[in-house]
Amino acid sequence: MDDEKWLERRYYGGDLPAEAERALHAVGLCWEDERASEEHIKQALKIAPNHLAVRYGAYKFYYYRRRLDEALPHVEAWVDEAIKRNRFPSDWRAVTAEDADFTNFDGEPRAFLFALRAQGWLLARLGRIDEGRAALAKVAALDPQDQMRARRLMAILDQPPDEDDGDSSTAAPA
Repeated sequence: MDDEKWLERRYYGGDLPAEAERALHAVGLCWEDERASEEHIKQALKIAPNHLAVRYGAYKFYYYRRRLDEALPHVEAWVDEAIKRNRFPSDWRAVTAEDADFTNFDGEPRAFLFALRAQGWLLARLGRIDEGRAALAKVAALDPQDQMRARRLMAILDQPPDEDDGDSSTAAPA
């Protein structure tokens, strides 16, 4: 597939403006050029600032660039939007298993769990361990089969740092 066809593809459910989706696709084409790829992220945010795909893309961009402080507002907005889409209580701490079918790995409840897991892990990576653990514990409580692997991430937090490995936590899933 040539670059233009790849840029024009549409697969975010049709509710993301085409230009924002194109900007997200363009990030991948120029990933090695951090400045250019960040401009595409900013363009997508300007066009569709509250769209889950855009916030997810911005979060992942900053996370993988190890610009964790810049990733935080995007993951927080992602969690907030997932809460709204699911009509959950505005504070994720108040979400219970009665609010949705969290055993089904598809759909909006999964998007909420995925976003909250990412937020919990990012908070832990930022040194806000207790806040991160609380978010991961909420995911684990809502996901009894641990499909989101939140318990695994909490186990990583419980391990003593490996002195031979400068930052082993970077590779954990976001």
